[in-house]
Amino acid sequence: MKKKFNWGIIGTGKIANVFANDLTNLTDHAIAAVGSRAISTANKFSSNFHGCSGYDNYSDLVSDPSIDGVYIATPNNLHVNHTLLALTAGKPVLCEKPFALNQSEVQLMVDTATENKLTLFEAMWTRFLPHIAKVRKIIESGIIGKIHTLQADHGQNLSNNKNPRIWELSLGGGALMDLGIYVVSFAHMVLGVPKKITAKSTFTDKGVDTQTSVIFEYSNDAQAILNTTLNNITPSKAVISGSKGFIEIDSSFYRPTSMRVNLYEGDSIEYANDYEGHGIREQAIEFARCVKGGLIQSPMMLHSESIAVMKSMDEIRMQVGLHYPNES
Repeated sequence: MKKKFNWGIIGTGKIANVFANDLTNLTDHAIAAVGSRAISTANKFSSNFHGCSGYDNYSDLVSDPSIDGVYIATPNNLHVNHTLLALTAGKPVLCEKPFALNQSEVQLMVDTATENKLTLFEAMWTRFLPHIAKVRKIIESGIIGKIHTLQADHGQNLSNNKNPRIWELSLGGGALMDLGIYVVSFAHMVLGVPKKITAKSTFTDKGVDTQTSVIFEYSNDAQAILNTTLNNITPSKAVISGSKGFIEIDSSFYRPTSMRVNLYEGDSIEYANDYEGHGIREQAIEFARCVKGGLIQSPMMLHSESIAVMKSMDEIRMQVGLHYPNES
């Protein structure tokens, strides 16, 4: 019988539940352990998964010999410490996005993984989805020509959501980190590293950004126009426009969805959404492949790409005056 890839999860919040539940679509992955600050919370989570152990000590969790990889789903400010904890215990890590609070933290995480020859991914799950693979192939084919403009937004009305992870500076909260990471990473995937960034934000009285808008400019004169907000629901679509046509990705562009290619000569190609489940499991499949193959990174989300994305995030925060008090 084929051995299952056993996951240990640090954190029991919403995204941890989404990840664990989506893995139930796979027969060769299992939730083997979960860690929380309270054993009661860990046990409640673990009770939903056969053979899953609950821990109230993260050091004990990463030392569990049955675990093949650790998924980190804690608040943004804890990503670097929990990643380093797992890596130094010899465990490969899939860490939620944003990878960390700044470029220096990401670099430390990457350096530690490299030194220990362990797999490390940023859990930017959009990069691993089937429709995004199609987007890559369409762009590479040249059918839409030279890309001039990219537009992407990600807005949710979280104004009544009281989760401190979103609203507290000490936890790395705000629209940019919580939602904006999707549009920034998407622009990097399509157009690469921008030569110039212009950003503006609005803030709460606690100094957390509620809305941030960004323009990326590139050396080939292309532009990316990006927006993220916690105040209201936006279409959350993405459009990649070239000299011969454009790719239009429906709401929500960052998860399994439909899309189309519209060519200026009149042709239109539809791509229906036939995906079942949430989609967050795709990164787990690739992660397990890399762990088993002895790869420290995935070609679908290179370490250098995660570092470049966080460098852009740092520049945006510098321009708008968004600083987290507990940054490394």
